[in-house]
Amino acid sequence: MSRALPKYNKRRVAIIGGAAAVALTGAIVAGTALAGETSKSATPTARTLADVGSITCPDVASQLPEIPATAQAEVDRNLTLLQTQIDEANKRLVDTVGQGGKNFVQNAILGPLEDKRIATVNRIATAIGRTADKPQGLDALAPCTLNAGGAADTGEEAGAGAEAGAGAEAGAGAEAGATPSEAASEAAGGAEDTGNAQGAGDAGEAAGTGAISCPDVASQLPAIPATAQAEVDRNLALLDTQLAEANKRLVDTVGQGGQNFVQNAILGPLADKRKSTIDRIAISIGRTAEKPQGLDSLAACTLTQ
Repeated sequence: MSRALPKYNKRRVAIIGGAAAVALTGAIVAGTALAGETSKSATPTARTLADVGSITCPDVASQLPEIPATAQAEVDRNLTLLQTQIDEANKRLVDTVGQGGKNFVQNAILGPLEDKRIATVNRIATAIGRTADKPQGLDALAPCTLNAGGAADTGEEAGAGAEAGAGAEAGAGAEAGATPSEAASEAAGGAEDTGNAQGAGDAGEAAGTGAISCPDVASQLPAIPATAQAEVDRNLALLDTQLAEANKRLVDTVGQGGQNFVQNAILGPLADKRKSTIDRIAISIGRTAEKPQGLDSLAACTLTQ
């Protein structure tokens, strides 16, 4: 059960508010510039941010408890990162106007943004939890929405261009940065599909689409304390599920997007999810033994032909 969280201190809210104001000013300038641009076909466009709409997300700073001094710098870095993620998502919203299918905004912008926000708010909670009560329920602040302007038409027109954060990522938000119990639930929920997904990856390799391969994490771990074994096993299983799902998407999206689609829409989001999962493994070991370092280097995967 989530508990109500005390309000964040006013000084931090002011800082975040200032950052948001700067970002909004930049968005207005960008929208004004776009009003006079022409497309590659030399057809003038009047599409601005007002037409496209904009993405807004729940405020995290105001929902945090008192921040321990030892966690303040890390929390500040991640709050800044949350704003950067929104700015980048709004930029992709503008850059991809007129492309793709009806679910693109949800699948390629809002879904991956939620994944990133889950991982980031979990890092905030973990930082606070090292020396104080770990705040619960912050994951509920991860989903964002598309406001007026883009709600009716951008979702149908925005496309699977190179800037797509993750093609066909809808519903995967809970994976990135999920708590151990959520990770276990997802690993179990994905078990039914894993065999088919892996088969799809094998079929894709045979058909010439290649397959995704990732560094082995289990072999790089130190001795695992008995108290951490179950949690580590759950997250190792989740890594397998993530890889299988990525290979399935690789087959399902053949022929979609531009030259960078696989990197932007599949490999990039997969690396983000793996990083969050690997971080959870390191944290679980570090509770009763020396925390392993450098595991993040195992997050990136490659496409083999």
